[in-house]
Order: sequence, then structure tokens, then C-alpha cells
Amino acid sequence: MKKGNLYEKIPKKLYKELFNKIISEKGIKIERIVSRKHITPKGKWYNQNKNEFVLVLKGNAKLRFEKNKIINVKKGDYIIIPAHLKHRVEKTDKETIWLVVFY
Repeated sequence: MKKGNLYEKIPKKLYKELFNKIISEKGIKIERIVSRKHITPKGKWYNQNKNEFVLVLKGNAKLRFEKNKIINVKKGDYIIIPAHLKHRVEKTDKETIWLVVFY
């Protein structure tokens, strides 16, 4: 058994996004990501090999998908991103906490 809290153990200063693996086994990976006004570097696109379920636990963000489709997400919103759909983070709040499930 393992117990944790998604809102704890976040450093006061983050110079880059914080990625914490919660589970990674048998074709599934669950991560907590903490962003503080972090964005995807210019020219970089995420192109994941797995589907992603992304849930915003705190804050808000703007995601850009290939062909310039933009989606704004806020606390409580989730989005399912199919494998190999190129995307990037264009904007995050002062503190945005994500729960991401790769499957």
C-alpha cells in the first residue's frame, strides 16, 4: 500500500516543470505535473506513443494542437489526447497542477 497527496511536496521555487511518477507498470503510467507559468519550449511538440488522460486539479492552461487548434482548460477540466496527436503547452497559471494518465 502507498499513500500520497497530490497537493503536497511541491517546492516553493520551480525553475522547470515538476514531473512526479505515481505509477508506471503494465502499460499504464500516472504522473503529477506542476507548472508555474511554464510552457513547452518554442519549436517543440509532444508526440506521445500512448493516449493521455489529462485532468487539471488546480489552475488553468492553454494547449495548442497541430493545425493550430487551441483548447483552454481550467480546474476540473479533463481532456483525452490520442496517441501521436502533436500538442504543446502555450500557457499555464501561476500554479497549475495536472494529473496525467498514459495508457
